[in-house]
Amino acid sequence: MPPGLDPLAWIVIGFLAGAVAGWFVPDRGRMGCLGTTLLGIVGGLVGGWIWTNVLNQSRAGGFLGALVIAILGSALVLLLSRCLSRR
Repeated sequence: MPPGLDPLAWIVIGFLAGAVAGWFVPDRGRMGCLGTTLLGIVGGLVGGWIWTNVLNQSRAGGFLGALVIAILGSALVLLLSRCLSRR
């Protein structure tokens, strides 16, 4: 995780990002608000992990940067869950 953002911070930011990512991913009504938010929390953790471990970045650029990373991770998790649930 980037310095200054512990896993709990990624979860809180992911909570916000899940709601925002739900607007960008089509067909969001199936899971409901709670399901989208829970996947958003997971997406925030996934986005933070990708940012630090795959892209080898050390800083998220503060709250706004962390929120953008979490939104992208949440959208990725939501898309993957929708693709897997349709099969």
